[in-house]
Amino acid sequence: MTKRRQHIPLSMVHPEFRAMSGQIEDFTRDAPPLTNASLSELRNRDLPFRRPLVDVVPVEQRLISDEAQDHHTSIYTINAKAGQNRPAILHMHGGGFVAGKASDALGMLQQLALDLDSVIVTVDYRLAPEARWKDSIEDNYAALKWLYSNAEALGVDARRIAVMGDSAGGGHAALLAIMARDRGEVPLVHQCLIYPMLDDRSGSTRQLPYHVGGLIWTADNNRFGWEAFLGQVPGTDNVPKQAVPARLDDFSDLPPAFIGVGTLDLFVDEGISYAQRMNQAGVTAELILVPGVFHGFDVIAPNAVVSQWFYRAMIQAFKRAFGITNDMMLD
Repeated sequence: MTKRRQHIPLSMVHPEFRAMSGQIEDFTRDAPPLTNASLSELRNRDLPFRRPLVDVVPVEQRLISDEAQDHHTSIYTINAKAGQNRPAILHMHGGGFVAGKASDALGMLQQLALDLDSVIVTVDYRLAPEARWKDSIEDNYAALKWLYSNAEALGVDARRIAVMGDSAGGGHAALLAIMARDRGEVPLVHQCLIYPMLDDRSGSTRQLPYHVGGLIWTADNNRFGWEAFLGQVPGTDNVPKQAVPARLDDFSDLPPAFIGVGTLDLFVDEGISYAQRMNQAGVTAELILVPGVFHGFDVIAPNAVVSQWFYRAMIQAFKRAFGITNDMMLD
């Protein structure tokens, strides 16, 4: 029997989000459970918070091939122009490993490319459960190698490449940073992990306080996403370490990280732990804890003061990594 979830006290919610917290709590409670049968509807649903595209930043869709897997992956290049020497970001979208697509984030990424004068490549990696963790990780790595190999044609400085993702995309970005370190083919200067999905044990074998993960992305959703991704029950000792960033033993020589997460987010503890373990291994990890906000808060309310502050902190971390010295101070 499912236990009735307690209400999150308004005192724990950031003041800018208190007026909508009841609606979000109702939406989370009334949403149909995430199952294989409901995936099609979820994947076809229009996102209400998608930003419109702008004409001034070019976007081009391409297919790249991964000969090792005999597979073609769709990517989008944003703000690419030969003859430039811009930093670049490889981006991976969210969606719990089971949903989402690269085109969902194009408007947001156009703005990010403008703010950093950068090139961005975003990947339509294969989704679970149709594809498992090895497939989607290799899709992202193929896109990273393509970006690095085509840096000159894209107007990219190959010495200034970062990876980035939100939610499951943040988990993918962490996995990609690990793979890039281990394979030694593409140097990375930064990893930007926005409320990243890092640990299969959260909400399965590791229970969390009632107020953590009560809004938007829940423990039930998390268990489903990880099981689909792994192809097995999450949280056990049999889970392959190379599929789960938080199960990594050696954090040395990873690229510096920016990790941002809200205190009501299901992923708050694993984000804190990941940053601590990086710093203990001698890898700089900047951790931003946003008080009283939930998963995806900045997408739901991008104009909120706290969302804008969070965005500026992320921008400054990128600028430090890319060696951009103008406008270094936060407002």
